[in-house]
Amino acid sequence: MLIKTLPVGQLETNCYVVTDEATLDCAVIDPGDESNLILDYLEENRLRCEAIFLTHGHYDHVGAVEAISEETSATVYLNRLDDRDQRHDPHFPFHLPPNGEYYGDGDSIEIGSLRFEVIATPGHTPGGVSLRCGEALFTGDTLFRGSCGRTDLTGGDMEEELRSLKKLCSLEGDYEVYPGHMDSSTLARERLFNYYCRAAMNS
Repeated sequence: MLIKTLPVGQLETNCYVVTDEATLDCAVIDPGDESNLILDYLEENRLRCEAIFLTHGHYDHVGAVEAISEETSATVYLNRLDDRDQRHDPHFPFHLPPNGEYYGDGDSIEIGSLRFEVIATPGHTPGGVSLRCGEALFTGDTLFRGSCGRTDLTGGDMEEELRSLKKLCSLEGDYEVYPGHMDSSTLARERLFNYYCRAAMNS
């Protein structure tokens, strides 16, 4: 498994391209902006984008979805609770396209030999999810290195956020943590040093 991090847009959202190196099938996680940058990477490496996974519906995570979906015909996945037409909420600008699918807790999607498992992690948004693939954990804006996602925006809920952090920290073993912004980490490090994770585990 090859993981490429592409920080995109004004908020430097981490877009991840996760590739099965044997088949060159890949998934793009949170293409928030700069579709040309993402598409150039796919083309230069001869990758076949089979899926676009969205950890949540905020604008800085969905801005390049339409362009990449049209260019690659990849299926777009989003939790129903963050779909604009389901919420009727202007703070959630994205509506799932006709070739899209809703996903939620416990779902599993295979891309080549890679299996992405969906873990519902609401709090930052009602429909926030994290994605587990092998030893990697893509946490969107739920869990950051040393911090967690803000909950003062529309649909945010700190109690839900803490429950989601507890859920992630309760996973067995260790994982590389790939958040929606800033640097990567490990789950072991966050369990030990992240104030919010420690508070969640002690709740």
